[in-house]
Amino acid sequence: MKKVFAVLMAATMMTGLVAGCAAKPEPEAKVSTEAAAEEKKPAEAAAEDTSKETSEKEGYRFGATYMTLNNPFFGALNGGIKEVVEANGDSLVALDPALDVNKQISQIEDLVAQGVDAIFVNPADWKGIRPGLEAAEKAGIPVINVDAPVFDIELVDSVIVSDNYNAGVLCAKDMMSKMDKAKIVILEHPTAKSAIDRTDGFINTIKDNPNYEIVAKQSSDGQLEQAMPVMENIIQANPEINVVMALNDPTAMGALAALQAANRAEGVLIYGVDGAPEAKQMIKEGKMTGSAAQSPIGIGKQAADIAYKILKGESFEKEIFVPVIYIDKNNVDEYGTDGWQ
Repeated sequence: MKKVFAVLMAATMMTGLVAGCAAKPEPEAKVSTEAAAEEKKPAEAAAEDTSKETSEKEGYRFGATYMTLNNPFFGALNGGIKEVVEANGDSLVALDPALDVNKQISQIEDLVAQGVDAIFVNPADWKGIRPGLEAAEKAGIPVINVDAPVFDIELVDSVIVSDNYNAGVLCAKDMMSKMDKAKIVILEHPTAKSAIDRTDGFINTIKDNPNYEIVAKQSSDGQLEQAMPVMENIIQANPEINVVMALNDPTAMGALAALQAANRAEGVLIYGVDGAPEAKQMIKEGKMTGSAAQSPIGIGKQAADIAYKILKGESFEKEIFVPVIYIDKNNVDEYGTDGWQ
């Protein structure tokens, strides 16, 4: 378990001061010290007390960087962290690298330079983020990895993610219960481990059945705006599409929009992951089939709790996998469409 470098240094310096005061001085030195203490001006003593109070009131400062804040999921996740942090009287700064891993690395380095107490990281590229993690480790700043795991897990203190593999499995099983055979489109995000796991969960569940054919597998980076043109091209190249498995809900809704524009949405099963309010509304209206729902607010709160445990030197979990819930027309009303579950 990492320790906060600044706290260790402060403790070391205090130990040295205590040890110095405990040493037996020469008589002359003792008289000199007592005299100096008596001559200390009240104003100086007051200034020292004020300085101590200011230091104590500063509290913890946290930094966070998410692969993109264009996805409402990450805004909700950040909201969960922020709720816990502000309840403790501390502060949080959230940064958006807009899917640019080099920018995200720079953001982590800036947070390190600012001397934040801990950093929450949702990597734009699960392997490419390594230099940023190394910078934080070198500075002795704890890193809490949220939602999408990093490749170099030894460089982070804790990982809090949904059971992403099972999200794909749940969608595949539902599809198999509805169709004996299908031509399937996979919309993926190959630099995000969370998306990789979801795609793998889906594909591994159907791979032994030759009746399920993957006719296209392309990246949309998890963005609705990118999913639409990608899906448009897939539609043009494939006269028959029965199923779309999207890595998240924005991608699923982008695919839905493309299918609707081409008058090809009828009868197509469309799956997403997140359980976003907008997706649940589409499910309620019968336009999307289902979504393996996550709880971004819950993930955020757990991540913040772990951060405080690390900073206080308490025991904590290295890896936490949060269960997902499959939502379809049968239970969507139970979870509602006006917020996250």
